[in-house]
Amino acid sequence: MPGNHNYNKKFKPLARGLRNYSTKAEIRLWCEVLRNKGMLGFTFLRQRIIDLYIADFLCKDLMLVIELDGKSHDSEEAVLKDMEKDRVLQKLGFAIIRIRDEDVMNNLDSVVLYIDTWIKTHYPAKVPSSP
Repeated sequence: MPGNHNYNKKFKPLARGLRNYSTKAEIRLWCEVLRNKGMLGFTFLRQRIIDLYIADFLCKDLMLVIELDGKSHDSEEAVLKDMEKDRVLQKLGFAIIRIRDEDVMNNLDSVVLYIDTWIKTHYPAKVPSSP
């Protein structure tokens, strides 16, 4: 795996634009949970380019992508595109968590618990021990 985690610089302007026009759910998850190592001390990046895709959130240390899905992901075409994105990212060694926008907006505590539990279950050796 390249040291740049398959970063594709030709998508940089698009990624910057997506950061500037984030959804409310993306902003909420970023500001209230993932920002400043807020999730178990891990660094997450927003709108990170991986190969031909842009991940909503990426933790390089865990090779973990978090994708937020709103209503635009409900069509059959969008579901197929998401499945292909997941397949490519998994082939590159990334794990993917998909969360609904509505869950972030209406049940953030459960989303935080889900991510926390997922990380602790899949990467127990990387989770810092509590004081």
